[in-house]
Amino acid sequence: MATLKEKIGYGFGDMSSSMFWKIFSAYLPIFYATVFHLSLEVTGILMLVTRIWDAVSDPMMGIIADRTQTRWGKYRPYLLWIAIPFAVAGILLFTKPNFGETGNTVWAFATYILMMTVYTAINVPYGSMLGVMTADSDEKTVFSSFRMFFAYAGSFIVLAAWEPLCNFFADLMGTMKEGETLTHDPNAWQYSMIVVGIVCCALFVLTFSMTRENVKSQIKETNILKDLGSLLHNSPWWILLGGVLFFNFFNAIRYAAIPFYFTTLIAADARLSIFSIDFLFYSGIFLAVGEIANMVGVAAATPITFKIGKKNTFLWSLFALIALCAAFYFVPTSGTSAYWTLFILQILVCILTGVISPLVWSMYADISDYAELKFKTASTGLIFSSSSMAQKFGGAFGAAAVMWILAGFGFDTAEGAVQTQEAVQGIRLLMSWIPAGIALISALFIFIYPLSTERMKKINAQLKEFRDK
Repeated sequence: MATLKEKIGYGFGDMSSSMFWKIFSAYLPIFYATVFHLSLEVTGILMLVTRIWDAVSDPMMGIIADRTQTRWGKYRPYLLWIAIPFAVAGILLFTKPNFGETGNTVWAFATYILMMTVYTAINVPYGSMLGVMTADSDEKTVFSSFRMFFAYAGSFIVLAAWEPLCNFFADLMGTMKEGETLTHDPNAWQYSMIVVGIVCCALFVLTFSMTRENVKSQIKETNILKDLGSLLHNSPWWILLGGVLFFNFFNAIRYAAIPFYFTTLIAADARLSIFSIDFLFYSGIFLAVGEIANMVGVAAATPITFKIGKKNTFLWSLFALIALCAAFYFVPTSGTSAYWTLFILQILVCILTGVISPLVWSMYADISDYAELKFKTASTGLIFSSSSMAQKFGGAFGAAAVMWILAGFGFDTAEGAVQTQEAVQGIRLLMSWIPAGIALISALFIFIYPLSTERMKKINAQLKEFRDK
């Protein structure tokens, strides 16, 4: 039985990863478009090309991690080795040089590729640790729930703090302009990322110190071609890969669209009050409250899953997401009642994505056990890297699609630009019918996923006999 210290320590790792990932998902597109001043079309290409490379590099890192042998284990040492490069790459990503238009574009591509490569180098081993920290399928769900709870806690902190932090540094330097809700000063963005980078580095070091690899595979000899061959013949892996890819596509579309939605459709002075407390209604608080809702969903995931199973929980959550996203299209964008409706829809959507998130990692751990029993391969890192690959492919196409859709609808990136009705319509679709359709495709994959609760009980029993030999 794993200790509480290990579960908390494991959670710190995804707190770090998610703080970076949520900033990339929500604010990097608008940073490139309105602060770095890349065109929407180039930004879309940048998001797609760099994250495709990043996704392709995930299985490479999985293969490397599976073959790493140290006194700290296979996967855990990377949390220590890559923590500082992880922070430095994030800071460089939010740095705008003065190299001219072409030089700055090259810088954007180079730093994004660097950041995603470093992210892979630390996140693939981190995710793979779930397969070797415990042999119990239900405890893997508990570990995964701790992971996602801390991930959403970190996301809440960074999303709520990011815009105020950027604006704080702009105020400090005297570059904050009257009427701006989010500063366009690149130095303020860079300084904010330095603060976040230091915190994220420290969290990964804590994960390294508080966790252990407790499960040892009986398969000592490994063969890359055999591992890849078994993966290609692993039908549950292919099916879950499709479901997860479109689920992450769904998330990426929404996160990239929300800042544009608020800066374009919601008044800069929009406010709400609760319990006599008046607060500004802006994209950061909208996203941050969503992270709290995600945490509620994570807490609910384990009891729901124990009752109806991982597959059914995933599937019914997706059906509910389809209906809720469609409802966004019909909500007005002005007035207190409209703001509260948007808030409530966001909370419900994020509770459901919170329920799904830990299931993804737990289901990949099940697939790892299935592969070890069926194919006699110790390829935990390779299998978990596929989940990271699906996350990044989904993120790549999601972020790129937002930029291209906005360009197609004629969105104007100039400061203070008044958007056309066509551009407004494009943003409304990005918050409603488009993610709803993507969630439907994800549901089709999960519907045919074959590793039910009953089947996993049989697999775990057979695998225990194999490991005890």
